[in-house]
Amino acid sequence: MKDPAQPAPVASDLMHFNPGTREGPLSRLLHQRSLTPWFQPIVSLESGAVFAHEALVRGPQNMPLCMPDALFAAARREGLLQDFEVACVVLALERWSALNAPGRLFLNISATALVRCFGKYLAPVIGASMRHFGVPPQRVVFEITEHENVSDIPGFIAVAQEVQAAGMCFALDDFGDGRSSLRLWSELGPDFVKIDKYFTREISQHARRLRTLRALMQIAETFGTTLVAEGVETSEDLRVLRDLGVPLVQGYFLGRPAPLPREKADAHAAAVLEDARVSVMPTMRTASSPGRLMKCHVIEAEPAPADATNCDIAARFDDHADLHAIALVDGDIAVALLGREQFLNRYAKPYFRELYGRKPCIAFANTSPVRIDVGADVNDLIQVLTSADQRYLNEGFIYTENGRYRGLGTGHQLVRQVTESRIEAARHANPLTLLPGNIPISEHIERLLAAGATFVCCYADLSDFKPFNDHFGYWRGDEVIKLLASTLQSACDPQCDFVGHVGGDDFVVLFQSADWLQRCERMVNTFNAAAVQLYGEEERQAGGICAEDRHGVKRFFGFTSLYMGAVHASAPSAYRAAPDVASAAARAKQQAKILKSPIYVDRPAPAASAHRSGRIESESTAAPMS
Repeated sequence: MKDPAQPAPVASDLMHFNPGTREGPLSRLLHQRSLTPWFQPIVSLESGAVFAHEALVRGPQNMPLCMPDALFAAARREGLLQDFEVACVVLALERWSALNAPGRLFLNISATALVRCFGKYLAPVIGASMRHFGVPPQRVVFEITEHENVSDIPGFIAVAQEVQAAGMCFALDDFGDGRSSLRLWSELGPDFVKIDKYFTREISQHARRLRTLRALMQIAETFGTTLVAEGVETSEDLRVLRDLGVPLVQGYFLGRPAPLPREKADAHAAAVLEDARVSVMPTMRTASSPGRLMKCHVIEAEPAPADATNCDIAARFDDHADLHAIALVDGDIAVALLGREQFLNRYAKPYFRELYGRKPCIAFANTSPVRIDVGADVNDLIQVLTSADQRYLNEGFIYTENGRYRGLGTGHQLVRQVTESRIEAARHANPLTLLPGNIPISEHIERLLAAGATFVCCYADLSDFKPFNDHFGYWRGDEVIKLLASTLQSACDPQCDFVGHVGGDDFVVLFQSADWLQRCERMVNTFNAAAVQLYGEEERQAGGICAEDRHGVKRFFGFTSLYMGAVHASAPSAYRAAPDVASAAARAKQQAKILKSPIYVDRPAPAASAHRSGRIESESTAAPMS
C-alpha cells in the first residue's frame, strides 16, 4: 500500500506520458504538448450566472487533428485512448490553475482511465495530487464519458468512493444515449447528471422529449442529483428548460467553447433568462391515445364447467336473478358464453327440458364470445364496438387475465368505458384539431399565474354555428372548426401565445404578445371572410341560411362569425386559479355576443382593491371592428 503522505506518485502518473515504441500523429502531438484545453460554460438557470466550465481538448488550429472527434479517432487507431484521456485531464488542470479561474471544472474521463489513474491510491493521496496542480479538489468534477458500458461497476465504484472522499465530485455524461445506465446513476451517486442532447434539443417542439425530461427530473430529485441539460441551441429551448426548472444548462446558445473561461452567458441567452414571459410548452400534436382502461367493472361471476347440462345452467340462473350470462370454462380457460335471455327463452319452449335438459349446454352456447383482457387498450375495445358481431350488447362479454377467466362484463359497461376513456383523452388533445384540450389549457394558465406573467385570456366562440352544422352536415361543420383553429394559430406567436381547443366551436387563446388586440382583430377579420366561402352560392347570395333555432322555429341566420371575450389576468390579479380566468373570459365572450361586438375586453380591478370593496369592479370595453 502506498504511503498516503506522499502525493508525488499520482501527480507523476498524470503528468508524464510515455508512448513507448508507438508512433503516429497523436503521439507526436502528445510529446510536443501541442494540445490545448478550451472551456465551455455551464450556466445556472436560477441565477443566470456561469456555474462551471467543461474542459474540451483542441489540437493545432487548421490541422486535421484539431477537433475532439478527430483526436479521439486517432487515439483509438494508435492505441492511446486512455493515455490521451489522462493527458487531457492534466492539460486542463494545469491551464485552469494558471488562469486562476473561479468556479468548478468538469473534466471528461472514462471509468477505465479513472481506475487506471487512481486505483492504486487512497483519498489523501488523490486529494493532494489535485492540490499539486493548484486546483482545490472541491472544484473538480470528473465527468464519466463511457464510450463502452462500464464492465466492472463494483471495481469502478470502489475507486470512485476514494475520489469522492478526497473531495471531488462526479457527473454522468450523455445520460439517455444508451451507454449511461440507471444502475450506474444509482450506485455511483453522482452530484451531476448531464442529459443527452437528443432529449433537450428542440424540446420546445417535442412533447415526448418534454415528458422524458420531466421523468428524469423526478429521478434526479429522488437521488439528490443536479441535472445539466446539454445541447441548448435556441431561445425557445432555453425558455422551456428555464420554466421546467432544470437547474443547469450548457450549449452553443449560452456560450461556445473558447480558450478562456467566461464570466457570464452570451447576451442573447441572458436576455431570455431575464424575460418574464412564460414559455409555451409543447403538447402532443396527435390525438391522445385513450390508452389502457382506467378501471374495469368486472363482475365476479362463478363460471360453469364446459360439460354442464342445460338443467344445471337453468338452476344457476334461477338462483342468481341478477346474472346476465354464465361463462363456460375448461379448467380456467373460458370456452363459451351463455346469455340469460337467449338461454331462458329457449329453455321455456315446450319439450326443451325433456329433450335437452340433461344434455351439455355448450351446444346452445356462443363458442366465440367477445373476450377482453383486463389490461386491454381502449382502441381494442373500439374495434369490438364497431364489429359486425353485436351479440355482446345482449349477452355481454368475458374478461380474461393472461388468458385465464377473470369475470364478466356487460355491453353497456363496455360502451361507457370507451366513451369515458375517449372523453378523458380529448381533455388532453382535441381529436379534430389536435390542439391542447382542457387539461393543458388549465396547466398553462396556472403556470402564467404562478409566474406573475402579464397575459390576456381570450375565449373564442362562433355565432350561428349550430344552424350551419344542421344545414350542411357535420362534415362541413368540422371544416369550420378546423378553419377557426388554423386562423387562431396563424395569428399567434407560437413562442409566447397558447391556443387551446375546449371542444366544439369553443377555443381559448392565452396571449403574452403585447399586440394581442391587433392579433384578435386579425383573427376575426380573417375567419369571417373565409367562413363565407364555406357556404353554397345560393346561401352566399341570400346572405345566410334558413334553419330551425334551438326552439324548433324556422328562421333566417346570417353567416357564422367569430366572437371573442378577453380578460387581463396580469399580476396583481383578481384571479386566483385557472377556472377563475377561464370563467371570466367565457363571460366576456357572452357579453361580446349580447352587444354584437366581435371583441369584448373585460378589465377587472386588482385583487387587493377588490378585496377591500368586497366585490370586483370591472372596466369593460367593447372593441369595434372594421
